[in-house]
Parts: sequence; C-alpha cells; structure tokens
Amino acid sequence: MKRFDYHRAASPADAIAASAADGAVVLGGGTNLLDLMKGNVVRPDRLVDVTHLSGLDRIETLPDGSTRIGALVRNGDLAHDAAFARTYPAVAEALLSGASAQLRNAATTGGNLLQRTRCPYFTDGVSACNKREPGSGCDAIGGETRLHAVLGWSDSCIAVQPSDFCVPLAALGATVEIEGKAGARSVPLVEFHRLPGDEPWRETVLEAGDLVTAVVLPADAAGFAGHSRYLKVRDRTSYAFAVVSAAAALRLDGDRIADARLAFGGVALKPWRSRKAEAVLVGQPATVETFRRAAEAAMADAKPSGDNSYKIELARRIAVRAFTLALAGTPERVSALPASPFSSPLGVAAHA
Repeated sequence: MKRFDYHRAASPADAIAASAADGAVVLGGGTNLLDLMKGNVVRPDRLVDVTHLSGLDRIETLPDGSTRIGALVRNGDLAHDAAFARTYPAVAEALLSGASAQLRNAATTGGNLLQRTRCPYFTDGVSACNKREPGSGCDAIGGETRLHAVLGWSDSCIAVQPSDFCVPLAALGATVEIEGKAGARSVPLVEFHRLPGDEPWRETVLEAGDLVTAVVLPADAAGFAGHSRYLKVRDRTSYAFAVVSAAAALRLDGDRIADARLAFGGVALKPWRSRKAEAVLVGQPATVETFRRAAEAAMADAKPSGDNSYKIELARRIAVRAFTLALAGTPERVSALPASPFSSPLGVAAHA
C-alpha cells in the first residue's frame, strides 16, 4: 500500500479545506475505499477522516415533513430505525439486501453514494481502465461483459454503479446536500452520479473539497409507503451485488394508478430512474399488463455492451415482478431474505 498522510477533520470547514488538496480523499466507513487502497487500485496522498464530525449522524424529520439522513448515519442503523422503515420500506429493504450485517454496521450514507464500481477491469489494478487511469482505454469492452451496463454506457466505459441504497432513493426523488468551498447546495440524486461519456473518471458532480453532508427524502415519498418494494436478482442469495435490481412504488386511486415510481440498479453507471415507465403507468389500471407496458418503455433505449443482452429482458421482468409485489402491499415484516425474488413476503421481524 502506498504511504499516505492522515488528517482527522475537526469540523466540516476543516474537512472541506483538507480534502481540496490534490490527492486527498474523504474517509467515512472505509468499507470500499480501504479495500481499493490495499489492492493499489486507489492511491491517495491523504485521507481526510470525517467520522468524528458532530451532527452528521442523525436521522431527522424536517418541518416540511421530509426526512434528512446525515452522511455519517450507518446503513444498519438506518435500516433498523423503525419509524424510517415504516415510512420508506423500499429503502430499508434495499439496505438490508446489501453486503453483510458487519459491513452495514460500518458503512455510511455518504460512503454508500460514493462507492466505486465493482467492474473487475477496474478493481484488478492491471487491466486498462479509463476510470482508474484516464485515457488508458477500457479492457472491459470486448471482454467479459455479463454484468456490465445496458443503459447510458459509452465507448470509454461500460461499468455499472453498485449501490442498492441509491436505487429506491432515485425512485423516491431524494436529494443530496453538499457543502464546499463555494457554500452549500442541493442536487437531485438522479443528477449526482455522472454517466461515463468521454470522462468516466468523473463519477459524480462533486468538485475538489466538496463534502456530502446529508441525503433528504421528500415528504411526498411517504405516500408510497403502503405499496413499495425493492427487488434484487444476484448470482447468490446474499452478500452479492445486483445483476439487476428495481425499486417500484405505487400510489393508488381505487383500481387505478395515481402515481408511480421506478428505478433500476445494475444497468448503468448511475441508479436509473425511468420517467418513461412512470408516465405509462399514471392513470392506468393496476394490472400486470400495464406493468408490462411500463417495463417495455423503461428498456426502450437499452442496448447490450457485449454479451449481456439478457439483462434487458431480466430488467423488464424484474420491473413487472416488483410492481406486482408493490400492488399486493408492503409487508409488515421484511423478509428473511430481503429483496430476494425467491423469498416469501413474510419473514423474521426486521425491527424487533
């Protein structure tokens, strides 16, 4: 591992100043960053530890009814917060489907947003990778592409974003609060991550010195609590990243859909919200046939980046299944196998 300096930030302003230097990287839970450093994939000159900053580890209900999740809130604490899970069940289900209990107890909200792709051509440290070394090329193209992107990819990068947490956040219209040298700003989560284009090394809208301080879920997202699910298909039932995942949410008016949300994971270098699918659903009867039409619209622009055309059909089917489960109603208990299409709606109590 490369030698590096360590700086324990005393305040957000201190963290912003310290992380603005070339080669500086912010350290939260470290569950992704430290692994990449050990493999010499990421080689920072300085780690700026923000884990001791006060006020960033809170889950707060704001006066307008929205929910603010501090950047240092642990994934496990958020998923097991009973009030949060009742209000945003698909988010809790997504969190509980990710990694292991030990990692969820260390990983943070801010770190989850900023985790790097698990593309093997990025993480092996040897293959040509434009994300790791700008301008070096992309050995994934023409290589093993079963798990790579089918939406939003470019000739420079076909990797996917690995977060489970971000998928329902995108569906529910979350925003990201950022503080930096120019002050504070808020960015919609669907705009926070960048598609690769010609600069895949620029993964988010963050600039040098920017610090993620919170994620905010809007008040109207609570209106989907009764009919929302997160569904994840993976190579093994636990402790694996999504091949394809979907967050689906419905608000019903009798037997018709008053509002709908749909976002995918595992298909692009950002969580992919499909407003085309949502437009198909609104005002229509809540039937499997309607869900199929929405799924077709969601994948209308998809194209394989190699030997992964199966992902397009898989995404369609997962969307239909997720909406069908959401229509049946959010279960009172999270399944023993959260987000698994093979589990029953009931299972061990998640918030005992």
